[in-house]
Parts: sequence; structure tokens; C-alpha cells
Amino acid sequence: MHKALLWMAISLPTPFLASGQVDVVALHGKIWTENPSHPEAEAMAIAGHRILAVGTDAEIRKLAGPETKTLDLGGRRVVPGFNDSHVHFFWGGQGLASVQLTDAKSRKEFTDRIAAFARTQASGTWITNGNWDEQKWSPVELPTHEWIDAVTPDNPVWVQRSDGHQMLANALAMKLAGVDRNTPDIVGGTIVRDGQGNPTGVFKDAAKDLIERVIPPPTDAQVDAALLTAQKYALDNGVTSVQDMGFTGGHAADMEARVVRGYQRLMAEGKWHVRVAARFLLPDAARLQNLGIMTNFGNDTLVIGSLKAFADGSLGSATAWFLQPFDDQPGNSGLPSDELADPVKFYSELKAADLAGNHIATHAIGDRANKTILDMYERLEKEDGPADRRLRIEHAQHLRPEDIPRFAKLHVIASVQPYHAIDDGRWAETRIGHERAETTYAFKSLLDSGATLAFGTDWFVAPINPMLTIYAATTRRTLDGKHPEGWFPQQKLTVEQSVHAYTMGSAYAESQDDIKGSLAPGKLADFDVLSDDIFHIDPVKIKDVTVVTTVLGGEIVRSSLK
Repeated sequence: MHKALLWMAISLPTPFLASGQVDVVALHGKIWTENPSHPEAEAMAIAGHRILAVGTDAEIRKLAGPETKTLDLGGRRVVPGFNDSHVHFFWGGQGLASVQLTDAKSRKEFTDRIAAFARTQASGTWITNGNWDEQKWSPVELPTHEWIDAVTPDNPVWVQRSDGHQMLANALAMKLAGVDRNTPDIVGGTIVRDGQGNPTGVFKDAAKDLIERVIPPPTDAQVDAALLTAQKYALDNGVTSVQDMGFTGGHAADMEARVVRGYQRLMAEGKWHVRVAARFLLPDAARLQNLGIMTNFGNDTLVIGSLKAFADGSLGSATAWFLQPFDDQPGNSGLPSDELADPVKFYSELKAADLAGNHIATHAIGDRANKTILDMYERLEKEDGPADRRLRIEHAQHLRPEDIPRFAKLHVIASVQPYHAIDDGRWAETRIGHERAETTYAFKSLLDSGATLAFGTDWFVAPINPMLTIYAATTRRTLDGKHPEGWFPQQKLTVEQSVHAYTMGSAYAESQDDIKGSLAPGKLADFDVLSDDIFHIDPVKIKDVTVVTTVLGGEIVRSSLK
């Protein structure tokens, strides 16, 4: 078995070798290669930043020279570096340094945490991020600006719900933005109002720009600090590649530019390691097309040229676009995004991007949003002809049963975030009922139908920890402990299927499966050493497994081993 792998390595051309020397041999491991013919190996030889050979300890040891370094894997499980197919990297890093509201369990705790954080901030400093979740409070209710006005008289507040699709502003933030009862509603968004028509402080989807337009942009130093914080968090969790889905709102283009410059600055300073595929918003695609930039323009560390579109909002914010009304809001079926509000224009932008060689990923949550995007993708195929498009639907969250097989038929990648299933599973049936929930987060059904799955987290929305993602996909145990056998357990995946989606699936989704996703000769030497063997323990225990060593390009970038 291993001799076949080794022979393949030696027979490959090796232009990536600087001197013909093997730089590192990694020995004594249980290496999951992601090669279905030879899934297990003991050792690897690394030259430069790439894998030269995979095989047995004895075979690989023979390749070592006098200058070769040895990495003793200590009999531990090794997997390809995790590739998070959907993150918001700057926001995530920025949020780690802001007020933490994710686990606040009541209105009082929500208010107290904002008050305590405000006391640490200079007057006039904006308080942002937060990631609150009203579903964890009793009673479940949306916050209002009155909850926090008294404790934040000198600091404008703009804190987001955990899904990022609705925000809470305090009175000062609304005053600075010039928003009051006379402010008209926004296409693709909602200003939540009280019985007298006054804004409560909650703004959904496109309406968020009413406040965001007056928030001062971050400085270069603030951008760099947020990115470095995000990088450390990713590497600590064994995430060696991320697909940065960027920003929303009226200032998205400016923020995209600021963050891409940040990546470049940190690369030039030798401080950047995580591999990034950065996507720009579909309405801004003309900037790329005018320069002739296609998907994966860049190098092994940073690529651009792919695009992100939005079809709707989120389930938690009741802005996901459904064919039927929500069970708990009979008059509301959600709404299309501001981009999709004009479907003719939206499709013309999809088509222009497709013809320009820019791969497209579209956020779609509700069943109507998913159907609409699948219809448009099908039209692209018919009008523009066969091509390797790597079309994606981000989240693919709530699907009609008849739309599930269309992913495979249309070669559409389902870019999914399993942690959302065990989070939303606490309350989703209250909103959409049991029948519709049967085909929500339908990972197994999608896979069985032949679709490609790519795993991610949507961080900042969920933890970037891959072990929690794999735990969620394999157990479907909701966070409230009410489904010990799994919420809709027929949708559970195996550990092998989950790791594949997190490595090869994600690499395929970003069109970099030729250099990433498996531990094979010629590919980048990105891998993780785990504290336990996730393939041979009860999946319930996977959430407690840690990444003890992260290797990127053959170099140890983080290790907890002594």
C-alpha cells in the first residue's frame, strides 16, 4: 500500500524542491491521507512547503539526509489541515476584543455586560460586535435601545445578533445616524418599530446600513490587530485555510479593500501564515472584471477573484425567504435580499461574473431563496454552456425535498455549517414546524444524492473549532441537551464523511483541490496532529479533542506539546 504512494512521489516532477533535499520527515503517525485507495500511512517526507512522499516509517526514513529535521508524531492521529469554507475573518478577530454577549442568558446579563464593557471605553468610542442571542433568554424577546441607553450615555452602541442579520443600536447611535420615526423603510431590510412607529433600535439586513454608514472605519493598525487575533484563533484550532466571505452593507467595498491590504501588509512583514481565499460582493464584481481578475488570482497564501451574493436573511432574524409563512409569524414569509429584490439585475450580475471567470457563492437560507438560486444557476448552465464553475450555495439551510437532488444534478456545492444545526435546533421547529424542519440542515440527504459538501463555521457566528463542527455533524445533539440521539438523526454523517467535507470538500469549493485537501505527494504540507483519534472514539467525545500541533507548509506554526 505505502510503496505505491512512495513510488508515485518519486516519479513526480519536483520543481518545488529548492535543493533536492528532504527538509522534514514526519514519523510514527496515524496519518489520514484523504486518498480513498490508501487512506492510512505512518510517515511523510516534506521538501520545501510540499509533500514529497507518503509511506511507512521505514520507507520515509530512507529519504532523510544529514540536514533533515524529524517530527515525531508520537503515534497520534494526523489529518489534513482544516479548511473553513465560510468565515468572516476580520469581524471574528475584531469581535474577540469586544463585548461578549453570546452566552448571556437574560436581559439583565445582556445589559450588565454592555455596561461593564462601556466603563472600559473612552467617551465616544463605538461598542460593536457582541453576538447576542435572544433565544437564550427567558422570556424570548428582541432587545430594545431602552435596555442599554442609561448604561451607555457616552458610547454609541451597535451590537449584532449571533447570525449577523440584525443589530441593536442605542439611542446615541441612532441620533448620530439621523434615524427616527420618520426614517423610511429600506428595500431588503426592516426597521423594527414599536406600536407608535418609533424605532426600537433593532435593524435587520439591508436596514443595517442606516447606522453602519456613520461608524468610523478602522485604522490600519486596528485591521492588522484584528487579523492577527483571528489568525491565532484559527491556528490554535488547526484551521490552516479560510475562505473569507467578507462584509455586508453600504461600506462593504471599502472594508474589503482595507482587509485585503491588511493581509498584504502582514504577508510583507512575515507575520501572515493562514491561507486565505477572499471573496468580494457580487455588486462590486465590476472592479475585478475591469482588471481581468479571475478566480484564484494570487499565490498559495492569498487569492482573490471569487464572489459572494445574498439571496435572503436568516432564520433567527425571521428574514429568511420562505414559500410559506413562519409558524410563529403567520404574516411573515421573510424577504429577498436587497440584491435579489430586482431579480433581473441580480441574474445579469451573475451572468457577467460567470462569463468573466469569477466563481460565485450565494447565501441562501429559506426554501424559496434556495429554489430561486438553483433556478438561476440552472439557467446559467443552459445559457453559457458547460464549465467548471464551482457554483456554491452558502448555508443551503432549508430545502424543499425536490430541491435536494438538484444540487448534484446542477453541480452546485452545498457549503454548510453543521454547528448551526445544533444551535438552531433548539428553537427552529417553533418557527418553521416539524415538517419543514425535516429537510433543514439535510447533510446526509445532500450527500446521498451525490452533492459535494464543504464544511465551515460562519465564524464569527459560530466557533471556528473544527472539532465542534465534526461533533455537530456526527451527533446532531442540540446545545440544550434535548436531543441526545440527534435532532433528525437520519441526517447524521460519519466522521470520515465530515473530515472529507472539511478538507477535500472545502478545497474543491475554492478550486484549490489540486494543492490542498489531502496529504499526497505534490500537495502543500498543511496538517494537524490531534490529541485523540477521532475515527476510533465515540463521536460524542469529539468535542473534547484538541489540535496539539498545527503544521503549515511543513513548518510548525503552533504546538502545545512540550
